Amino acid sequence: MTDLAKKDVVKRCPDFLAVDFFCGAGGTTRGLIDAGGYVIAGVDKDTRCRETYVENNSNATIDYAPPKFLRRDIFPVTDAYPDGEYAELEGDLERLIEHYRGRVPGTPLLFAICAPCQPFTKLSRKELSEARKAGRERDSNLLTEAAKFVARFRPEMVLSENVQGIGDPKYGGVWDDFKAQLGGLGYATGSKVLCTSNFGVPQYRRRSILVAARRELANPAFLTDGGLGDLIVPEADPDNVVKTVQTAIGHLPPLTAGATDPTIPNHKTRSLSDLNLKRLSAALPGVSNIYMENTPDGDLSLACHRKVNAKLQTRCFTDVYTRMSPDRPSPTITTKCHSISNGRFGHFDVQQLRGISLREAAVLQSFPADYVFYPTHMIEPIARMIGNAVPPRLAEFFSRHLTASIAEPDARDAPQFAGASAVAHG
Repeated sequence: MTDLAKKDVVKRCPDFLAVDFFCGAGGTTRGLIDAGGYVIAGVDKDTRCRETYVENNSNATIDYAPPKFLRRDIFPVTDAYPDGEYAELEGDLERLIEHYRGRVPGTPLLFAICAPCQPFTKLSRKELSEARKAGRERDSNLLTEAAKFVARFRPEMVLSENVQGIGDPKYGGVWDDFKAQLGGLGYATGSKVLCTSNFGVPQYRRRSILVAARRELANPAFLTDGGLGDLIVPEADPDNVVKTVQTAIGHLPPLTAGATDPTIPNHKTRSLSDLNLKRLSAALPGVSNIYMENTPDGDLSLACHRKVNAKLQTRCFTDVYTRMSPDRPSPTITTKCHSISNGRFGHFDVQQLRGISLREAAVLQSFPADYVFYPTHMIEPIARMIGNAVPPRLAEFFSRHLTASIAEPDARDAPQFAGASAVAHG
């Protein structure tokens, strides 16, 4: 075999195979691919994410194809829930996993299981219709349902990410139950609440991380208690340099409110009312919204906020109608990141009277600059995709960590590649 052919074989052999459950717009998948993995499929029942997911996530190994987007509901079908597609998804994955394991024998499999976080957030406690309540109740069981696929396919590794509060007992112990399910299936597990700013993401975002590796494969050096306990969860990337808002987005062209840059995809901002333009013109970077009580245009604070502040004898909602600090990571990017009335989402540059753009929000989530969200002419659906995403850099770090936790020294220096057989169709 020539040297060029040897290089091609190595390049086409991934460090791991992966399935991304609840893939959304592809934040986790992007991180898995950047970590050297081959993502076989993304699973999500929201077809609005399909174009963004497929167009941005071509694999860099094996056949260089994008993952299959499997529009499936993971629940089993019942009389009460006829939309369940567990059996169909099981069949899809059985065919695809068998195919790709046949192409790269011995390559470990990772399941990324990052369930929707809405059932575990403060905002989810607002009044809901009966139908939405039923949906939220089902969604709170998504981790339990996903564990059935772990039991069925026995991936070597499992990665899960969710909101900081998912471990709170008021949510029924779903996080601890999921961890216990994996432990009962023979996995060494570890869980910790971490901040994404410690992993190369220019954003303060507290998240719960759970990692799991089949115990018989786990390197003792990655386990606590002398190799007998939990899988170690690093609190930071040892090579991390904390990135600030200005470092991350300061290079992007200036915009006005409601404008779209003609050359940079998704560099688009929401329009602002005259009143909100006045508010933002008086706001300084990094300060609270107390400034609104004394502006050149008078008291611009909201009457409802004044009422709540007086009742509670403390200042509430201090981040709305404010600007980000340029010399710190950004606040948590949410699904409302395009709106200055929903958090500290004003641009740090006082010469720009606007909230951050969708592109800037994506950069603060650590998406690559060329990651395009569709449909490009819309704002709210894209903001929802960005805010709901797992930061790619976080997924990249922990998938690398998991791969290292089961790797023997020099185990992957000479991977095998089983030819160029036809790709299974999704």
